Amino acid sequence: MILFENYTMTNGINIPKIGFGTWQIKDGEEAYKATLYALSIGYRHIDSAAAYGNEASIGRAIKDSGIPRADIFVTTKLQSHIKGYESTFQEAEKSLKKLGLDYLDLYLIHAPWPWNDMGGDHTQGNIDSWKAMIELHKQGKLRSIGVSNFEPQQIDSIVQATGFVPHVNQIPFFIGKPQMEIRSYCNKHNILVEAYSPLITGRIFKMPLVHELAKKYQVTVAQLAIRYTLEQHTLPLPKSIHEQWILENTKVDFKIDFDDVKRLEALEGGYK
Repeated sequence: MILFENYTMTNGINIPKIGFGTWQIKDGEEAYKATLYALSIGYRHIDSAAAYGNEASIGRAIKDSGIPRADIFVTTKLQSHIKGYESTFQEAEKSLKKLGLDYLDLYLIHAPWPWNDMGGDHTQGNIDSWKAMIELHKQGKLRSIGVSNFEPQQIDSIVQATGFVPHVNQIPFFIGKPQMEIRSYCNKHNILVEAYSPLITGRIFKMPLVHELAKKYQVTVAQLAIRYTLEQHTLPLPKSIHEQWILENTKVDFKIDFDDVKRLEALEGGYK
């Protein structure tokens, strides 16, 4: 069963092959109940971010689950506008406090630029934040570190400055958005690719070919979309607040034929 399978990162740490995404899940009972249910059915990988504003509720669910801390892989992210050495230390500590944890399994720079300056050059800020994360990694506060939404040249800049290659790059990857350049680069450098928004925030349900193939494999559209990301050796992070769908999203232990994978790959841009 996929919930019991792992990828192994370059630092030798195992990370569950599917994670429970929490983007757009409201803080409070909604985030608490969804996370607690996900853990109760077998999820052991929870993906959050400071920017989501729900770390405290997720931390409460982790604590109340009764599952040993060592058995849960927890990710959160440095807010995109935080760029700097000291500020990264401060922000990481804030996230740890909100989550009620002593360490994080994975900490990511959420984006190479602030969301209000997308495309801007924040190279030095990223390098400074990365240096702080390397130090926190050495201290054991962060078991693994990585980036999110980074292009190859942005990863190159922090690696050239520090000699430390990210363990993970979390990017939007789904049917219709192949991300070949980024995935090729990450594969070359042994950086695990995490696929956020595998259901394209609902737009996947508007794609006729996906419906056709879901019927062929006798699975749901969501299951096919999640399985596709796994077939591409990436780590999907599906999100839902509905128990039925949270459970459904884990039932992806089937294979998509090679020819059908190629048909899905050919849908580039079809998600728009």
